[in-house]
Amino acid sequence: MLRFRQMKTLQKFSSVHAAFHNHFNQDRHLISRDDYKARRSAALAEWKTLAG
Repeated sequence: MLRFRQMKTLQKFSSVHAAFHNHFNQDRHLISRDDYKARRSAALAEWKTLAG
């Protein structure tokens, strides 16, 4: 938090980071490798369509 000079910048970063983290966080230790890879690929494809 010390690296951000303005609170507005910190809020913008944290909101984008939270959305990105929630989209890609799949709790790897709770699911099998195949399920994880499938979900990760689906999330990445969706992210590419949203960003592109």
